[in-house]
Amino acid sequence: MLKRGLAALYGLMVVLLATATFIEYGAGTEVAAKAVYRSGWFCAVWGILAVGGVLLMRRGRWWRRRAVLSLHLSLVLMLAGAGLTFVWGEQGHLHLRVGAEVSTYVRSHDNAPCPLPFRLRLDSFRIRCYPGTEAPADYVSYLHCDTVAARVSMNRIGQYGGYRFYQSSFDEDRQGTWLTVNHDPWGTAVTYAGYAGLFLSMMAVLLARRGTFRRLLRHPLLRRGGWMGLVVGSLSVPSVAGSAPLPVLPRAKADSLSACQVIWTDRVAPFNTLALEVVRKVTGRSSYRGLTAEQVVTGWLLRPEAWRHEPLLLVKDKELRRLLGLQQAYVCLDDLYDEEGYRLQRLWQPSAAVSLQRAIAETDEKVGLLLMLQQGTLIRPLPADGSVRPLSVAKVRAELLYNRLPLSQGVLVGSLLLGLLAFGRWLWVEGEAGRKSGHCLRWVDWLTAFGCGLLPVLQLAGYGLRGYIAGRFPLADGFETMQFLSLCSLVLAALCRFRFPVLAPFGLLSSGFAQLVARLGQLNPSITPLMPVLASPWLSVHVSLVMMGYALAAFLCLNGVLALCRPRRRYRLMLLGRLLLFPTVFLLGAGIFVGAVWANQSWGRYWAWDPKETWALITFLVYGAAFHGHSVPLLRRPCVFHAYMVGALLAVLMTCFGVSYFLGGLHGYAS
Repeated sequence: MLKRGLAALYGLMVVLLATATFIEYGAGTEVAAKAVYRSGWFCAVWGILAVGGVLLMRRGRWWRRRAVLSLHLSLVLMLAGAGLTFVWGEQGHLHLRVGAEVSTYVRSHDNAPCPLPFRLRLDSFRIRCYPGTEAPADYVSYLHCDTVAARVSMNRIGQYGGYRFYQSSFDEDRQGTWLTVNHDPWGTAVTYAGYAGLFLSMMAVLLARRGTFRRLLRHPLLRRGGWMGLVVGSLSVPSVAGSAPLPVLPRAKADSLSACQVIWTDRVAPFNTLALEVVRKVTGRSSYRGLTAEQVVTGWLLRPEAWRHEPLLLVKDKELRRLLGLQQAYVCLDDLYDEEGYRLQRLWQPSAAVSLQRAIAETDEKVGLLLMLQQGTLIRPLPADGSVRPLSVAKVRAELLYNRLPLSQGVLVGSLLLGLLAFGRWLWVEGEAGRKSGHCLRWVDWLTAFGCGLLPVLQLAGYGLRGYIAGRFPLADGFETMQFLSLCSLVLAALCRFRFPVLAPFGLLSSGFAQLVARLGQLNPSITPLMPVLASPWLSVHVSLVMMGYALAAFLCLNGVLALCRPRRRYRLMLLGRLLLFPTVFLLGAGIFVGAVWANQSWGRYWAWDPKETWALITFLVYGAAFHGHSVPLLRRPCVFHAYMVGALLAVLMTCFGVSYFLGGLHGYAS
């Protein structure tokens, strides 16, 4: 009875958390906080789950399974820490002007003034920018706490008298600063102890000789060999036909400008990068009528009056084209102007559909780029005074190589083609006719082996080049995280192919879909300096762990699809699914709680019930439930287990994409 009650309450909590994110989207953050997150009944549900879990551990004599007991007690300890923060923790904000002193702050949940046991003074506030640009690299407040000097900046907290201060915002005249205040004498320490215990417990569960994970690894059904494979392909980009010659520089002369250095997207970059990104943004392609990007951009610079009549501007949205009276997707700049002025400005209405507003904004951005080119303000050469350090020759060559080699495009096509081929081969061999003629498909195995060796190298080369160019670990936006997910999928497939051959098509398909999402979401992502809040060593660890967990979650989904298609393999594939479930859940859990530490360093609180945080927790709870077949007997059935793993991927998709596109929140910078 206790097991069933806790299982029902567990499922109810998942539903409540998901509902709360939509309440926040519809009614606002404060309404969701009062109705759910800061309500007594919400805390009571978590408390009942914790107490019920402890009782269940005692009844089941879990002390015999020390690693599993320690893991669950760590989760209880984290809830206890959160409870201490909820009861005794105080959060708020304060405003300081240069030279002024304050001794109070405003509490967040009721806007009441609260005293500080010391006086705080702002000596100065500074914005550090990246060299040669106006892009902020850091925000720094220089303070005095009584007589002690302190410095507060992004990802660098100030501490004094048991209070912690975080950089939050600043005044437009840069003579004032806003700081977040956190006073949590017990909760953070207890919660961090729970994080440490969870990490050690997860390692113990994986390494325990008599544990379930090690037993599954030794299971005879998972020792058998197998197959799978890959194919290498390429994409060709169709060119736009045209008749009239355009005024451009000769190809050789335009190409000679490729390595010239300019300031672009708040960093120093080769002219080739600027030209490619402008042409891709405007036309949706890397070239135009057989002309290189350098020729197009320099042509606009030299003869803008001729290029204004050239239909190179892509208008994707059909509704916008209908309103403009356009018959084709490509229009010239003059088509967007008439006697009354700029046509897009007249179409903009706050009451218009969101899709139309986005289409107008996107087209307006393209027009802005062309006008800046025409006026000569888009291209900014390096200052002659030497205040901006130029790129090294090696970095320029690396960026030119990155721009010219379609590595991610090749990985996209190769992964999808080979993944589908290997997946189809598996289904064919499992059939009656396939078992008789399976030897005829050995060439697929050879392609699989070749692809699993080549594609990870290509993806690593492209990803490594991007990181070298950016001077950081490339995990700052959606495109880069999808590239990392693709890399994780390919590496996992290559490493596990010999022991678990069925993972090869899973890895290839996961990589291909990640590449497809990256290209559909952002065809030409600029390499930009990190936002100050992202300039933290926790970023790489947090995103890496979560992306590896998502890659394995995709494997579990594809494993479930295969099992549902082939009933004879369901039990064996269920063993494989249960084996993959351990690293999936542990990576998701570790990634979430590393992210919580990062949030505490950046925003002053380790958990804020932001929609992305909440859905990450939902994903962790959804996959964690699959371990508890003893409480939910249905999950012991192979068919139900595989269907659950297929459906569970919806939580991952919501966390990755749904939150960014629909719910928003603090994590909007990565969308």
